[in-house]
Amino acid sequence: MKLRLRGWLPGLLLLLPGLAQAQQKHTISGYVRDAATGENLIGVAVVHPASGQGTATNTYGFYSLTLPAAPDSVRLLVSYLGYQKARWAVPAGTNQTHDFRLQPLSAELAGVEVVGSREEKIAQSTRMGTINVPITQIKTLPALLGEVDVLKVLQLLPGVQSGGEGTSGLYVRGGSPDQNLILLDGTPVYNASHLFGFFSVFNADALNNVELIKGGFPARYGGRLSSVLDISMKEGNMQKFQGEGAVGIIASKITLEGPIKKDTASFIFSARRTYIDLLAQPLIKAALASDNSSGSLGYFFHDLNGKLNWKISSRDRVYLSAYTGYDKFYSRIRDRQQNDDYSSLKAGLGWGNLTAALRWNRVLNNQLFLNTHLTYSKYQFNIGVEDESRRGGQTDKTSLRYFSNIRDISLKSDLDYLPSPDHYIRAGGQYIRHSFKPGALQAKGSEELSSFNSVAQLGAHEASLYAEDDYRISERLKVNGGLRLNTFGVQGKLYSSLEPRLAARFLLTPEWAFKASYARTTQFIHLLTNSGIGLPTDLWVPATKTIRPQRAQQLSVGAARTLRHHEQDYELSMEAYYKPMHNLIEYREGASFLGTTDNNWESKVTSGRGWAYGGEIFLQKKSGRTTGWIGYTLAWSERKFPELNQGRLFPFKYDRRHDASLVVIHKLKENLLLSGTWVYGTGNGVTLAQGRYRLGVYEEYDDYGPRNSYRMRAYHRMDLDLSHTKKKRWGEVVNSISLYNAYSRKNPYYLYLNEGGTDVNGNEIKPSYRQISLFPIIPSFSKSFRF
Repeated sequence: MKLRLRGWLPGLLLLLPGLAQAQQKHTISGYVRDAATGENLIGVAVVHPASGQGTATNTYGFYSLTLPAAPDSVRLLVSYLGYQKARWAVPAGTNQTHDFRLQPLSAELAGVEVVGSREEKIAQSTRMGTINVPITQIKTLPALLGEVDVLKVLQLLPGVQSGGEGTSGLYVRGGSPDQNLILLDGTPVYNASHLFGFFSVFNADALNNVELIKGGFPARYGGRLSSVLDISMKEGNMQKFQGEGAVGIIASKITLEGPIKKDTASFIFSARRTYIDLLAQPLIKAALASDNSSGSLGYFFHDLNGKLNWKISSRDRVYLSAYTGYDKFYSRIRDRQQNDDYSSLKAGLGWGNLTAALRWNRVLNNQLFLNTHLTYSKYQFNIGVEDESRRGGQTDKTSLRYFSNIRDISLKSDLDYLPSPDHYIRAGGQYIRHSFKPGALQAKGSEELSSFNSVAQLGAHEASLYAEDDYRISERLKVNGGLRLNTFGVQGKLYSSLEPRLAARFLLTPEWAFKASYARTTQFIHLLTNSGIGLPTDLWVPATKTIRPQRAQQLSVGAARTLRHHEQDYELSMEAYYKPMHNLIEYREGASFLGTTDNNWESKVTSGRGWAYGGEIFLQKKSGRTTGWIGYTLAWSERKFPELNQGRLFPFKYDRRHDASLVVIHKLKENLLLSGTWVYGTGNGVTLAQGRYRLGVYEEYDDYGPRNSYRMRAYHRMDLDLSHTKKKRWGEVVNSISLYNAYSRKNPYYLYLNEGGTDVNGNEIKPSYRQISLFPIIPSFSKSFRF
């Protein structure tokens, strides 16, 4: 035996260096940026072609790839739609830091790329219900009154619908708008609408990336039940000064960006404002003067975005970003009467958001990336009415003000750890200080009237921890598993929730993948919504000692495949989902936001349950002269409240059985682009009176049927846009002509009751409901420029 061991020993010693080398690994890390602007690129594929292993850049453009040591150099391939591919040879056996700078394709080619900007094949990813929408595509599609709108493009995706004609609200998989976590540079935006919901607050010129998650939420996201909309602002061009803007029918905008110090610090500033009020003032004043009155009447909104980006060192970077936007409706009318008598009425309605974020990124080592985030968010609305009159030397004056707001201060830290291509580990924690003012009422009157103030203020604390791992178990099986722990303290009550998250994909073939996901979610805030036309008077309120937090579970299953036909790329995905929801709240019958103060808003609501389930099909063409997608959703959304509809199950107001969309973008010439969209949806449910009865001589009451039991007419609409790009010595100009509702479909906006009566011949006209339509065919023109 000893002789045999002695014989093997020299050979074994010769093998040890090779075995040791086989165990050695090295890591390549760095950033991937746009070569022209220095912008970090999100979701870029960094691949080692020889082994098929790879990774993708995170939200800040950072990548890390750990590979076994090789006897010679290792070659990496970096690819991203809209950019030229890049290759780099890594010296063997050593850790390396390398930043890639990708060259953009021509503007015409980059502009036709569609949904799914990441290079990772849809069958390879564990994520479900997640879609990236390139900003170039958002700017290409038809727009209402020429205003490019991020949220209206998202409404064209399966599983997402608007609340009504022209509105920018998001109702995702049977949920309500408050169940969407909308993040702008990681800061929550509580009301994303301008012009009573017809436009969103997001200026596309200031944005870098838009990602929507409808299901299979990773553990790093929490606080909402239905979706996550993660929007990142541009960081500012670090190479040269540039700008872009547009002039439209109702608004104009300008964006400026450039280096403060080249390759070290940059800025971006963007502004937008409507000017309908300025154009209409002469007409309004003339009309008032003809009625022996004076004053003004108008409406406007504005947005301001700003961001500073400072590269402190090769490992550290600091960002400071802010957004403010405000809507204002105002009316000041004074009626002139005999002598010195007069009457005047001043009224105003305003609402808006203010957000700010300070972020610090640090590369701890070539496998660890840390992001620390301090944010502030505020949303408020304000209604004011002041009535003054003078008669016979006596002046009477009364005023009423109603306002509400919600404010958040948050500190969050996230750690990305990439030990190997088979693991992408994320962990972190967050603390949020909430401050709610659900209703504040101030009233003043003359000496004969009482004066009072009522201010409601409520504070709450929210804390969370999470960990997740995107783990490739084998070539066929990959999972994303995570756990999130949330706590919420309010009024001496502490709520907690433990939320498991799991998503998996199994490759049936190299191109076909079966996917499944499960997520448990908790939402500690509610939105009290009036049952009529949506206004910014909807109130944000927290869970309290008596109002429990919303909870939901979502289970999704589906299949995905990447197709290639005649050298053209297609992606097909099919998903089915089931989502039960608990502790939803609604106003009781007849209740509204008026008079909602700290003493009674909880008594005006009732709690119930909800169910949403359905299926989605999504087919998209991602390359070639003609691109676009087809989406279809079959869905049910139901509610049950013990104190509503006699405790019986009823359809959610925005329950929509069938929803379909078609999007086509065709490049006629290098500088001429034609795009069109067509949408179809089952009509919304409404509650109508089925009869009328009388009590006594004068009192009449309507007898309403089951809640949301009547369906309005189906909704469908076609929009078209033709854009021409003209090169100039200083940049380019894009002229766009759009048609909204191209065949002038009279879609229902709401129904009203015609009381009936008798006609001129004395014939009886029975009471009936009439439809109000909002938008016929609307042509618009816009001119955008870039320098």
